[in-house]
Amino acid sequence: MQEDLKKKRTFLLCGHAQAGKSTLTEAVFFKCGVTKRLGKVDEQTTISDYEEDEKQRKSSINLSVLRGDYKGNLLQFIDTPGYLDFVGELITSIRAVDFAVIVVDATEGIAVGTEKAWELLSKENIPCMFFVNKLDKEDTDYKKTVQDIQQNLTKKAISMCFLEGDKVIPILKNKDKNTGLYGEIVEQVAESDDELLEKYLDKGALEEDEVIPALQKAILNAQIFPVIGGVALEGEGVDMFLDTLIEEMPSVGECRSRNAYDKDNQEVLIESKIEHPFCAQVFKTIIDPFVGQLTIFRVFSGKTAAHNELLNVTKGHKEKVGQLFVLQGKQQIPQETISAGDIVAVAKLKDTQTQDTLCVNSRAVQFLPVEFPSPAYSASLKPKTRQDEDKISAALARLTNEDRTCKVSRDAQTKELILSGMGELHLHIIVERMKRKYQANVDLGTPKVPYFETVSKTIEVSHKYKKQTGGRGQYGDVSIRIEPLERGKKFEFVDKIVGGTIPRNFIPSVEKGIKKAMREGILASYPVSDVRITLYDGSYHPVDSSDIAFQIAGSMALKKALEQAGSVFLEPIMDVEIVVPGEFMGQVTGDINSRRGKVLGMEMKGKNESVKAQIPLAEMFKYTSDLRSVTGGRGTYSMSFSRYEVVPARIAQTIIGQAKKQEKKD
Repeated sequence: MQEDLKKKRTFLLCGHAQAGKSTLTEAVFFKCGVTKRLGKVDEQTTISDYEEDEKQRKSSINLSVLRGDYKGNLLQFIDTPGYLDFVGELITSIRAVDFAVIVVDATEGIAVGTEKAWELLSKENIPCMFFVNKLDKEDTDYKKTVQDIQQNLTKKAISMCFLEGDKVIPILKNKDKNTGLYGEIVEQVAESDDELLEKYLDKGALEEDEVIPALQKAILNAQIFPVIGGVALEGEGVDMFLDTLIEEMPSVGECRSRNAYDKDNQEVLIESKIEHPFCAQVFKTIIDPFVGQLTIFRVFSGKTAAHNELLNVTKGHKEKVGQLFVLQGKQQIPQETISAGDIVAVAKLKDTQTQDTLCVNSRAVQFLPVEFPSPAYSASLKPKTRQDEDKISAALARLTNEDRTCKVSRDAQTKELILSGMGELHLHIIVERMKRKYQANVDLGTPKVPYFETVSKTIEVSHKYKKQTGGRGQYGDVSIRIEPLERGKKFEFVDKIVGGTIPRNFIPSVEKGIKKAMREGILASYPVSDVRITLYDGSYHPVDSSDIAFQIAGSMALKKALEQAGSVFLEPIMDVEIVVPGEFMGQVTGDINSRRGKVLGMEMKGKNESVKAQIPLAEMFKYTSDLRSVTGGRGTYSMSFSRYEVVPARIAQTIIGQAKKQEKKD
């Protein structure tokens, strides 16, 4: 355990997919002496990408916790995926670190994954530095990439190096050669502090012993963001990258305090101090089919030892902690003690999950949970065999426990099992893991739209059910009025029987029969909704009338009424908010119209524009992929249910046709 918190750094690597985060990790390991040779993504030999699907796809899917020692400094860091489908891994990692390194591919510039990472980090006001990678490729330009960062992300990004051929030269240690570049750093530092700015404007310069401490303070306060260039695959620039990490970026002992809340919901500041009571938060859960649940948490203050007891403040109960581990990719390294700044794993906690706060009894505080985005893409799940059906629930329970952006639900109307996530790739990965880890084989399909059938006019019908087969017969006679009901009111049954034309004990039987018949309408077997049924007349037989006779009479009367009352379909309409860069707004609004949607309004949202619309759910199942295609991955959206509306006649005919085809298949 490293107890000198000024020699401990806890950070994450993020950026667009294929930018070289895992390659930079391998370069760091090599420089730290963790490995004797560089692992390579193409050769499937990196420590951070250890899952089979990551090796096959040559890209990170899960976060990976890693560590190394550089010049006596403990580096603990998290390698995060760059694809937006796995953005939940980045979101949960942000809470666990003190600063971030954004890796930028010099051949691509500021890609959508870079923008998303910056957006999330800026929201949390996290200190950041940039590593511009792949500068050995043709047509790359370090200065231009730095300008792209300044123009598209932050004007406070400042280069800490320059290139001489393929060599990366630090500016702060070579001031005589590059007074102009050094001057840019000094100017940015001066602007971060009013007192220094006044001195800088007065003298036109700052003393060297003033620049470095002020630079460190500005970085800690997210006022300056250092930029380093290099080639991770060749190790070029990695020494300077690591030197900048330990010289300029905040240590665990210097990082800002965290906000937590006590039992009275009063805000408490948690400082990174070993002498303070132990306090940690779980940010990731991994469930291994063989090992069981592995709980990963960041220690924010204090220290503890293996085989101790901790209080789960979130759940309000104690947990017996067994062996503690630090992680190196998939490797688990036992630890007897842990302290502030450490990222630690423990196996088989009974009831502790992602977001939970772990403390000692003397300090029962709780951290706020991380907010994950709502799933944007859904598919139906169908087991391939009966044996698979038995395995699905357990597999999904474990996988959704690991991944908080993945949700499972069962549609009460369509009876389908629905898997929802951040995109098509996300769901395919979940399905692959269900098969590989839990032997549960499923097919993904497009979910059924939960249509309803209703009526468009008021009519009255009568139906007499009479059956005589020797002995006691069956007799039930009802007259009902059916009329449209306000949207969302579903069903209303009105008893208007007077004079005992139907005995009181048979009226519930009529209602029961009507409700049964409402489960399947006449157009395409969708449920009937938003109707008022008034029972106003009928007759009975003193011997042959029965509960079942009046149920059947009510059921048949409803079907007859639907045939005459102008049955129509109702479809769910969704409230949709789409956020895109302004240059895509025309394409997006045109696409909304093509989906039978209505644009309700537009407004600026940061650097982007937001359009609010209402679109039928039937038109939204593939929207995640389509929006990414239209906007180059820069568009996002969220949606929620608004109401039901009548389906246009031409669409209704298509629905009926599809239902008839399905009947023939069945």
